[in-house]
Amino acid sequence: MLCTKGIPTTEDLATRIPPEERRRKGPVVMIECFQKIPCNPCYTACKHGAIQKFEDINDLPSVNFDNCNGCGLCISKCPGLAIFVIDETYSETQATVSLPFEFLPLPHEGEEVDLLDRSGKKVGKGKVLKVRNGKYEDRTPVITVAVPKELSMVVRNIKVGGDVR
Repeated sequence: MLCTKGIPTTEDLATRIPPEERRRKGPVVMIECFQKIPCNPCYTACKHGAIQKFEDINDLPSVNFDNCNGCGLCISKCPGLAIFVIDETYSETQATVSLPFEFLPLPHEGEEVDLLDRSGKKVGKGKVLKVRNGKYEDRTPVITVAVPKELSMVVRNIKVGGDVR
């Protein structure tokens, strides 16, 4: 499905999901990069040694999850928009997902948005907690949204403004 529709399968994702034990400790990166292409901005953006040095520029990113503090500096640096930070410790019932967002209008903190899965299908509603859009993000804002905890590994985009009629 990845090669034909651009949507990773459960098997594709299994190799990229941070271990459950690590997710219980706080925010952690998830890199949904599946194609070997010459790219490494995630590695150069990581100041904590979580994203491992590439032996070959075409390698897939490898993460040492124990070194990741969930800062999200890597999110806006990925040209493939394939990096997310998940925090399943946000509350008893909610997690947060920090994601790259290159659409207009930008959401506002506190705004309710539609939560979308990898295929663009609406899977629920969430609340925007933070919008990072400074010089470091370099025109790729990073949005942090509260989501139902069971959707932390599902939500990968948002739709601002609800249904357009």
